[in-house]
Amino acid sequence: MSDLLALSLAEARDGLRAGSFTAAELTDAYVAAVEAVRPLNTFITETPDRARAAAKVADDRLARGEGGAMEGIPIGLKDLFCTDGVLTTAGSHILDGFVPGYESTVGANLAAAGAVVLGKTNMDEFAMGSSNITSYYGPVENPWRRSDGSDAKLVPGGSSGGSTAAVAAHAVLAATGTDTGGSIRQPAAFSGVVGLKPTYGRCSRWGLVAFASSLDQAGPITRTVRDAAIMLGAMAGYDPKDSTSVDTPVPDYEAALTGDIRGLKVGIPAEYRIDGMPPEIDSLWQQGAAWLQDAGAELVEIELPHTKYALPTYYIVAPAEASSNLARYDGVRYGLRGGGDSLQEMYENTRGAGFGDEVKRRVLIGTYVLSAGYYDAYYLKAQKVRTRIAEDFQKAYQACDVILTPTAPSPAFAQGEKMDDPIAMYLNDVFTVPASLAGLPGISVPAGLSADGLPLGLQILGRAFDEETVLRASDVLERAAGFVARPQFLVEG
Repeated sequence: MSDLLALSLAEARDGLRAGSFTAAELTDAYVAAVEAVRPLNTFITETPDRARAAAKVADDRLARGEGGAMEGIPIGLKDLFCTDGVLTTAGSHILDGFVPGYESTVGANLAAAGAVVLGKTNMDEFAMGSSNITSYYGPVENPWRRSDGSDAKLVPGGSSGGSTAAVAAHAVLAATGTDTGGSIRQPAAFSGVVGLKPTYGRCSRWGLVAFASSLDQAGPITRTVRDAAIMLGAMAGYDPKDSTSVDTPVPDYEAALTGDIRGLKVGIPAEYRIDGMPPEIDSLWQQGAAWLQDAGAELVEIELPHTKYALPTYYIVAPAEASSNLARYDGVRYGLRGGGDSLQEMYENTRGAGFGDEVKRRVLIGTYVLSAGYYDAYYLKAQKVRTRIAEDFQKAYQACDVILTPTAPSPAFAQGEKMDDPIAMYLNDVFTVPASLAGLPGISVPAGLSADGLPLGLQILGRAFDEETVLRASDVLERAAGFVARPQFLVEG
């Protein structure tokens, strides 16, 4: 079992095609791994029987030489993706008992490519959080520990922390995540794995429980950049059911990993050197730039002047859209229903019991900025600033091909450490939010360890729908970094 769990997605794919082992054997190993990782609380719902049935189908297809790109590969689905016949909660009490009668487009694409779903991974409630501690089903624990011998339980980042922790601990080969303001990239950095946010519109949002509709984007969480390229190819594609889906061809992302970045121009934005940034983050950033330069890339200083407004802009736009999207959870149609003597009282009781504190906080903020007298002052102004942020990137890409930045301003922190300070928690997204507002692709690659032995990530951002160049550059960065450290909680058999 340990040999199978040590394989990357690409290695497992090749082994399955070569007949070195079967999808059933691989799935059995990962079903046991999911059980072993339960102390980390990475899954909300496990589906071992469905996984084994899918593995049998995969073996039949492989025997006929018909295997897809993900044939027989055991993965986790973030519990924001609706799954036909399987509980879907979005990490919230208000969706108790909700079993969709349909499959998300991304889930259906992965199934068509042969992926074997082991279950639904834990997440911050409605994807609102940067730590995976707002889930109704309890916090997710990062498999990493500080090297000082401390037994403090660390957060895996959020909101896709269940997925990143499961990938890091070798409980799955890969997992889906969603990124609204950094919820793939930031937890990937905290957990020492690769997290890719595609261009907005690259992957369908149909069947994805909505947080902020103009920002939400599905993407892969994997162990390597090559694995991310393979999985994105299976997830992506035009979907007429999603009005924000873009009808553009899906390239062969794996073929883009040529290892050659000679002449590539890498932008270094001065605005990402924020006050109070730990020296070790800045040092790793400089090292990352040197690695790319040594591989033949050209470093270019660029300006992104509206970056300093990105975080406040995001925390107006995203809560505003959330307040609209979450209005559907009223206890009438599905999920939790509270009692009451009137319809209004039933609404109040359902939402009061069903939503957690962070969700309530963001709904209140969003409702406020959309209210009469404040719409122009807050929401409309935030949308104008968002346009300026996107224009900054467009101008920057006239001088460079990709942009290199840190992924997060710190390594993983302890559970409960920032719970009483929402502003400090929101600052975790300071490096990831700008690209989200502009709808651009970005990837986090584990590139080093902090002074206390925790993973640190570097982020590469690219032009819209140019994931190929992002992946090519990040593949070179990954090789140069040579990150081989593993967490203390690792399923090995």
